[in-house]
Amino acid sequence: MPRGWFGVGDRLESWLEAERDQLPLWLPVALGAGIALWFVLPDPAAWEAAGLVAIAVALAGVALAPQGRAARVVAVGGFAVAIGLGLIWWRAERVAHVVLAEPTIATFTARVERIEPLAARDVVRLRLAPLHVLAVPATRGPVRPLPTLPAHIRVNLVDADVPVGLVPGATLRLSARLMPPPPPGVPGAYDYARTAWFDAIGATGRGFAPITILAGGGTGGGGLRQRLSQHIQASAGGGGVGGIAASLATGDQGGIPLADNEAMRRSGLAHLLSVSGLHITAAVGAVMLLVGRLLALSPWVALKTRVPLIAAGAGALAAIGYTLLTGAEVPTIRSCVAALLVLVALALGRQALTLRLVAAGAIVVLLLYPEALAGPSFQLSFAAVAAIVSLNEHPQLRAWFGPREQTRVARIARELASLLLTGIVVELALLPIALFHFHKAGIYGAVANIVAIPLTTFVTMPCEALALLFDTVGAGLPFWWLTARSLDLLLWIAHTTAAVPGSVAPLPAMPGAAYALMVVGGLWIGLWRTRWRRLGALPLGIGLTWALLTPAPDLIVTGDGRHVAIRTSAGDVALLRDRTGDYTADMLAENGGIAALPVLMSEQHEARCSRDLCLMTRTVAGRQWRILATRSAYHVPTLDLVAACAGADIVISERRLPRRCVPHWLRLDRETLAQTGGVAIALASHSVRTVRHPGDRHPWIAAPEGDAGRRRWAGGMRWRSRPPGKGGTAVMDRK
Repeated sequence: MPRGWFGVGDRLESWLEAERDQLPLWLPVALGAGIALWFVLPDPAAWEAAGLVAIAVALAGVALAPQGRAARVVAVGGFAVAIGLGLIWWRAERVAHVVLAEPTIATFTARVERIEPLAARDVVRLRLAPLHVLAVPATRGPVRPLPTLPAHIRVNLVDADVPVGLVPGATLRLSARLMPPPPPGVPGAYDYARTAWFDAIGATGRGFAPITILAGGGTGGGGLRQRLSQHIQASAGGGGVGGIAASLATGDQGGIPLADNEAMRRSGLAHLLSVSGLHITAAVGAVMLLVGRLLALSPWVALKTRVPLIAAGAGALAAIGYTLLTGAEVPTIRSCVAALLVLVALALGRQALTLRLVAAGAIVVLLLYPEALAGPSFQLSFAAVAAIVSLNEHPQLRAWFGPREQTRVARIARELASLLLTGIVVELALLPIALFHFHKAGIYGAVANIVAIPLTTFVTMPCEALALLFDTVGAGLPFWWLTARSLDLLLWIAHTTAAVPGSVAPLPAMPGAAYALMVVGGLWIGLWRTRWRRLGALPLGIGLTWALLTPAPDLIVTGDGRHVAIRTSAGDVALLRDRTGDYTADMLAENGGIAALPVLMSEQHEARCSRDLCLMTRTVAGRQWRILATRSAYHVPTLDLVAACAGADIVISERRLPRRCVPHWLRLDRETLAQTGGVAIALASHSVRTVRHPGDRHPWIAAPEGDAGRRRWAGGMRWRSRPPGKGGTAVMDRK
């Protein structure tokens, strides 16, 4: 072996020795890397190959372990990657369930498993376990057999249709329009099909009257969480104030009006609505303080027992109870685990708030819910906490903001500067995550949080806790008034910050590889302590540059072909249909990388629209594009449609187009979109991104169906495409 390799090995061993206290922090990272590989790789053959490679690397590390620390790190990391991959694969198979084959309307009986009131939308969401299908609507032609419904479905009911006495465990008779859990509408959008798979939901839809309770009805008004939420909303005054008050106590965000919710998100304050570390810490601290003070009133107890230990035990029970009350969501579980570890560390006389604590919480969550890694909740919560702890552990920051002898004014200024710096670092840490998942991020969140976090922690939550306590004797009204006024101030901060020009930074859907580079760079900077941590700036910078230089799509088509968004010469997003739902319009705008509301294609000078067709002309990179789309279900004469296709570069339709409809470059009709799902196209680079990919065998894409065995879309596609102007047509053929 060349002499130079020995020098590299010695330097590597010396570096790992200097970082030995940080090495355990990479265990959850390796575990998460294995989970991420399962989500990224397409099929079981690739998953098996990746697992075998990880095990082979780990065994090589075991064989070389006596030669140094680096080999042992490789061995542990390899095994952790293999465990993570196997864990998420096992979890996906363990929750396997039947998925509805196609949209259907059915009358059936079902047992109510969960009730989630969404007061802001006048909707109640039910999780149901169907028992018997009673009927389906009569149709012409052959008699349709009764479908087999999935074991668990999610149904929304408008408030007016909810029967009196509806409680969990009741048996209902209802009719509903059901459909399979929807995949992302366009590339980069929210994937509810994946979420529903791990939640064992096989269908979703909307129920309609009449709805009859057959058995198990009651007058209790739902479970403890629901009754407590209703009491808080009524006591705090309803509206956004009552909804936020309920969310702080029970995690139920259904009562928050959409405008207030959006303002909290745009101002960077949405984290206050999700029960997490802030709320658990406040609850545990309040219980420990109260129990400690009460026990100290007795001299015998104070002298004969360890009051802090008893108070810590009471705080642990409070953390567990609060977690169960608020629905045991991922951020709450992570915060509960962290709180319990802090209490254990305090009881043992050890330093409590460390990155090892964060890593332990991440391992617990990943072992219990490995699928949580792919969701924004896990990523945002752990990134925020890790950024705060990593910043506070930095020696330079400790020297700047550590306690010292100084005047009160200087101390307050130092603490405010520390809080501002922490807010800025947290915002920077969360920015890539928010842009990847939501395609926009708040800019002024650090400033807003300087006031909002202390206001929520030291005013709102204590007042609300006192109000609930004094409600037991009917004297909570003054505290509810204080709670409401503090929340009025919080909402004023949110709306004011959200209204500032440039408060939100929009960005179109970024490539997954760019996001991965930013995550790797951020972890490298945050988890190491020596000067080698600076190398993390390289992948972070590359990923950020890649994301910022990724062009916004010029054309976005939803998977059903009904909705089309085209970027205009003014930079707006124009919608094909004059009547488009708010959710779809927001989704198309966000994935198009704009913060403004979409405009109508029929009102653009670049477009010529009739009742049935719309032709829009766009000039991109010196090339004129003609995009034709159908906008109604009415029949268009075949000869006219074929002639229009011949003069277009791209044709889009929710129907199956005739074979003679041959545009110059690309045809996206019902048959094609059934294979690709939603499509996003950048005209300058001729790049086409699709929701579905050839050979993708993740279970929510190839899920067991109620009546048809397995759902299998075309097992692969090959693209034959040449840039327009050079001849040829982009064609998608089934293999």
